[in-house]
Amino acid sequence: MTLPLADTLKGRLIVSCQAPPGDPMRHTGTLVRMTLAARAGGAAAVRVNDPEVVAATVAAVDLPVIGLWKDGGGGVLITPTVRHALALVEAGAAVVAADATARPRPDGSTFAQLVEAVHAAGALVMADVSTFDEGREAAARGADFVGTTLSGYVPGSPRRSAPDLALVADLAAAVSVPVIAEGRIATPEQAAEALAVGAHSVVVGTAITAPTALTRAFAAGLTS
Repeated sequence: MTLPLADTLKGRLIVSCQAPPGDPMRHTGTLVRMTLAARAGGAAAVRVNDPEVVAATVAAVDLPVIGLWKDGGGGVLITPTVRHALALVEAGAAVVAADATARPRPDGSTFAQLVEAVHAAGALVMADVSTFDEGREAAARGADFVGTTLSGYVPGSPRRSAPDLALVADLAAAVSVPVIAEGRIATPEQAAEALAVGAHSVVVGTAITAPTALTRAFAAGLTS
């Protein structure tokens, strides 16, 4: 089920085209143009948030779309329920990205149930994890891809300022599904290093698609 898309993504860049609430870039048309720019730059796939943006991206860009739906005020935020996951499939996502941490889901479902529902609807699942044990468990529960997306962002996983390449390497050696490096990858050199330690693909977001955050960092650097 996974192999054709996995082959397409192997050794390639996935660009996360998102914007946080309140950001001027958080506009469906703007985000779609961002995905078009990513395609023009050589991205193999894009990762986008919200069914509306997924549907608009699928209609405009001939790249695989990894869809997620951030919803909620705390705890599990990324595609928290089966309902959210199926809405992303309905919108056209080839892959549904979902939190696969050990935290309880708001609808009482399990990650395995979400995987089963998404597979039955004809799409694949990317498990966003924060630790080695979570990644191994997600693969055992049927995830098609395991991403290190949440390392450093979940209570219990160490806060980091750089990519968690140790987690990438450990998971790549332990699971049979492709491991996608994601989180705090800020340079082409770090992306290449992630592949060198075993990542199947690399997701980059802020360093490419977040002008507000990048401007803020430069402005702060001039006043520090």
